[in-house]
Amino acid sequence: MQSFGKLRGIKDEELELMLSWRNSPSVRANMYTRHEISLAEHLAWWSRAKLHKDQRYFMYEANGAPSGIVGFMDVDTLNDSASWAFYASPKAPKGTGSKMEFLALEYAFHELGIHKLHCEVLAFNAPVIKLHQKFGFKVEGILREHHKLDEKFVDIYKLGLLSYEWEEQHTAMRNKLEKFSRS
Repeated sequence: MQSFGKLRGIKDEELELMLSWRNSPSVRANMYTRHEISLAEHLAWWSRAKLHKDQRYFMYEANGAPSGIVGFMDVDTLNDSASWAFYASPKAPKGTGSKMEFLALEYAFHELGIHKLHCEVLAFNAPVIKLHQKFGFKVEGILREHHKLDEKFVDIYKLGLLSYEWEEQHTAMRNKLEKFSRS
């Protein structure tokens, strides 16, 4: 799995790099918060995030280079569930999202030991919805016209994956990714 890269802690000296990716128009376009985030706002968020025991953020590193961010929020040890989100560097090569997702699912189900991982995706972000479904996520609901963006209301897809569903297919997904990585 080393060929997929790794998830590791985010270093303080990487916070500006993280912010530059998050402020990239291609990343911002698919987020709830779409304004350009100032460094002060980002650092204040990071200071708060580090204090929350129900949040964990990781740098995705591939071939020794930082390439994306994976976050777990609302980690609920009582109900063994968590939500998650990720974004790749705008310059990350094709396939980065799949590798990040695989590592995130392995972490969620094998390290956090949760039963259910869930997420929300803006309806127009069909590639990410399809990516999650490729990994076994099921659409659990659609919040109709739930979020206002640019004076229009958009739907939000709620997706979820259970630990046993991941266990049934993680070997096949690893094999597909390994084949893709070799080509």
